Amino acid sequence: MSLTPAFLDELRMRTSLSTLIGRTIKVTKAGREYKACCPFHNEKTPSFTINDEKGFYHCFGCGAHGDAIRWMTDQRGLPFMEAVKELAQAASMDVPAPDPRAAKRAEAAKGLHDAMAAAQSFFEEQLGGIDGAEARAYLAKRGISDATRRAFGFGYSPDSRGRLKSALKEFGDPMLVEAGLLIDPDALEADAKRATKRDSYDRFRGRLMLPIRDIRGRVIAFGGRILGAGEPKYLNSPDTPLFDKGRTLYNIDRASPASRNTGRVIVVEGYMDVIALAQAGFGDAVAPLGTALTEHQIERLWKMVEVPILCFDGDSAGQKAAIRAAMRALPLLRPGHSLAFATLPVGKDPDDLIRAEGPAAMNAVLTNAQPLVDRLWNHEQSVAPLDTPEQKAALKQRLGAITEAIQHSDVRAHYAHAFRERYDALFFARPAFNAAPRGQGGGAAGRWQRDRKGNWKAPLAPAGAEARAIGATGMEQRLLRAVLASLLRHPEQIPRHRETLSSLHVADPVLAELLAAMIAASMRKETVVTDTLLTILGQGEVYNMAKGMLRADTFTFTPNRMIPDASRLSRDLEEAIGVMAQGPELEAALAESTRRFESDFSEANFAQQQRIRALKAEHDQRLAELAQPQDID
Repeated sequence: MSLTPAFLDELRMRTSLSTLIGRTIKVTKAGREYKACCPFHNEKTPSFTINDEKGFYHCFGCGAHGDAIRWMTDQRGLPFMEAVKELAQAASMDVPAPDPRAAKRAEAAKGLHDAMAAAQSFFEEQLGGIDGAEARAYLAKRGISDATRRAFGFGYSPDSRGRLKSALKEFGDPMLVEAGLLIDPDALEADAKRATKRDSYDRFRGRLMLPIRDIRGRVIAFGGRILGAGEPKYLNSPDTPLFDKGRTLYNIDRASPASRNTGRVIVVEGYMDVIALAQAGFGDAVAPLGTALTEHQIERLWKMVEVPILCFDGDSAGQKAAIRAAMRALPLLRPGHSLAFATLPVGKDPDDLIRAEGPAAMNAVLTNAQPLVDRLWNHEQSVAPLDTPEQKAALKQRLGAITEAIQHSDVRAHYAHAFRERYDALFFARPAFNAAPRGQGGGAAGRWQRDRKGNWKAPLAPAGAEARAIGATGMEQRLLRAVLASLLRHPEQIPRHRETLSSLHVADPVLAELLAAMIAASMRKETVVTDTLLTILGQGEVYNMAKGMLRADTFTFTPNRMIPDASRLSRDLEEAIGVMAQGPELEAALAESTRRFESDFSEANFAQQQRIRALKAEHDQRLAELAQPQDID
């Protein structure tokens, strides 16, 4: 079908966007525009605007933007042509006729939809009849109510090779085979040269039937559960012109509107998990159809919510499925879009948990869902021992492979930073320095001691006491602000110092966010300039801090004086960043030497402590010099 730009423009012009959107969410008049709480992300203060005159909507919170057609495809989940047809019908416009081949495909699809609807009616009728007694007993045993049975369209396929075929004979065998309702035995064999043709027969026999619907609620396939002994336990329709199991999610038609109210989508392992959750009040659950979660299904979930929750069993198979989904999502990650992982107790599925402990227990499992980064970190820690240096290095290598799989540069940089912090904390944790006041313990540094001649000496004051008293809000932070201000003016310097900058532990959350954004920007392929950095920061506290740093006319060390000497600029930055990185290392070394001296008052240990104390004093002096405010003439 060919739709001209003129036709689409006319369709948009005839559509009142505020009225269309107002059918789904509450909108209020705001001057010449309308406002609402954005349906694409959770918010309490409206940032979603609708402009009827220009024919577009825009969210200043998450960036969602589009026209009437985009609204129908993104928010309603309709295919493009279905969205156009629905809007055209409301606007009393005729959609241009399709070309003959497209018309033929559409007619064939219509016939298949009719056949599937007829099959659904047949299965529902059989469930209520004599043959459906065993299936009804199974549903009662599982605690499935009549209301749930009707809502999900449960049915029954008789244990016969030709009951469905006879009931739907007006559609003809070829169409029923194409719909996946009949099996053509000749088509299953590679050698089609047979003397006689064998008859087709019903695909589903003696099974509890569940319809699989598309986003519009039309039956496109079936899933059948066997009631007695036999394999497979669950049997799905094959791929057909209507059904692609890698692109379809079970219960998408019901979960999509439910998710708009909850702001959540739960992904579970199978049909019955979805149904058990829905009956317990969790209507926003979906399931893949016998396969691992695919890229197409992840993208489909992200159209509903930014962070769907994957809730798999706690056994080995369930956790393997969770990790497969995590790995498959890595190349697709983008700002704001991720996965979360909720783990059920071992040996329990959602139905078991809800029956045993009630919906509150299920809600607790969902509330405690792990972010993707946590699930990946925990998994990689557990897959192999971490006792030797080689095993620890292997963990670092596995984490690096995960990071490299992420295509979005900003997300990749943040994952690298998060993994680096956790890795360092696990293997290179720095013991806290014990600087207790005199008379309150705190080791050898806080007690009277004998010198080499046996004379008593007063306790040694902790090295760098002034610097540590000022702490994260004083000298170190003052120097860090100076470094960041310099890097804002000279962003070409960031890559040279990126590794050291990434290792810094920044206490102030706003400064930490600014530093992380600068490191992430430096990992892009294009050259980063100051204006680009400010654009990336957007609006907010971090942006305001950065602007303030650029406006300041007094700074704390040479690079901020905007001198033209690039080599000196780099050297001065290297020294300042090195001083900041060296501080925690010296602190840790001094704490360790003090611990050794405290346990063994030997001359060697005393000399080592004093040597490190002197280095620490020199470091603190240099820190104070670099962090000293200086006016510029």
